[in-house]
Amino acid sequence: MKQLVVLGSGLVGSAIARDLSRDEDLRLTVVDVSEANLERVASLPRVTPRRADLSRPQEIAEAVAGADAVVGAVPGRLGFQMLKTVIEAGKPICDISFSPEDVMQLEGLARDKGVTAIVDCGVSPGLSNLAIGRAASQLEEIDSAVIYVGGLPVERVWPYEYRIVFSATDVIEEYTRTARIIEERRLVTREALSEVELLDFPGVGTLEAFNTDGLRTLLSTVSARNMREKTLRYPGHADRMRMLRETGFFAGEPIDVKGASVVPRDFTERLLFRAWLRKPDEEELTVLRVIVEGPAPGGEARRFTYELFDRTDRATGMTSMARTTGFPCAIMARMLARGAYRDPGVRPPEFFGRQPDVYEHLVSELGARGVRFGEAGG
Repeated sequence: MKQLVVLGSGLVGSAIARDLSRDEDLRLTVVDVSEANLERVASLPRVTPRRADLSRPQEIAEAVAGADAVVGAVPGRLGFQMLKTVIEAGKPICDISFSPEDVMQLEGLARDKGVTAIVDCGVSPGLSNLAIGRAASQLEEIDSAVIYVGGLPVERVWPYEYRIVFSATDVIEEYTRTARIIEERRLVTREALSEVELLDFPGVGTLEAFNTDGLRTLLSTVSARNMREKTLRYPGHADRMRMLRETGFFAGEPIDVKGASVVPRDFTERLLFRAWLRKPDEEELTVLRVIVEGPAPGGEARRFTYELFDRTDRATGMTSMARTTGFPCAIMARMLARGAYRDPGVRPPEFFGRQPDVYEHLVSELGARGVRFGEAGG
């Protein structure tokens, strides 16, 4: 039996563990510092919960020592060090931790260790990268690539019309980190939440899209004349977030409040987490649209549109964001554990978007789980 270690048992990590536990030839160790998080997976077949502090490299190294493959599903702030530790241990890994650091810095280390490190293997980054890699393999060059992505509640509830499906810290990071985009082949920056546009999506209605810093590895791995990512929310959300940001509610420096030192962002995160918390019976949805344009090898102008629309699984209660982020990672982790995918180095999904067999396998396996992703009209 193959041994898989899942680092992190939050909303997405536990979804990955649940999917992997269906396979009788896999044994899982799920590692987290939180007993409550470990309880999510304790009853799954062939799963051993293990408590460890994943902020400590030594504890990570001990946890993965006997693994055939590793899944990384820790908070973003811990992601880079976790990934580095696993690579140093010589273990193949599929990661969805989305650390703010440039994970391509670990390319040399991964090659030296002979380790395949699949990174950013979620929905976006993840399936968005896969789509751009797929389109790039069929074009002479990319003139334009735009990613639109968002996770939203089905029911709009005032004032934010948003429900949290992952860390509040990581959501606020989307609203504060400067967005890097490609314009006329140059790397430029825009404020997060800027350049709002309205788009219509079947089954959802009108959504607003604004700049966020989600291109990540695509900035260095794909050549494009123009490329950007935009996050989707219900109209009006970006304006509310800009108001909070510009007033200082997302600031990281402490201020004095009646003699007490308070970090505004810590205070705001606590309040927003409470306001954004999804009730158990609330359904949510995930929308992804990737549009890529450019000339084909014969000179003909081509346009590729890749789409995903998914909702909470009513039968299991698993959120759409957990499904669409966790399933791609689980599918690729299986391939790593069984030796079906080996390519030493740091490998974001745009790399295997260029490999038809891997692309088709991933899309097929997502479809078998009820997640429909692929080229529109294809």
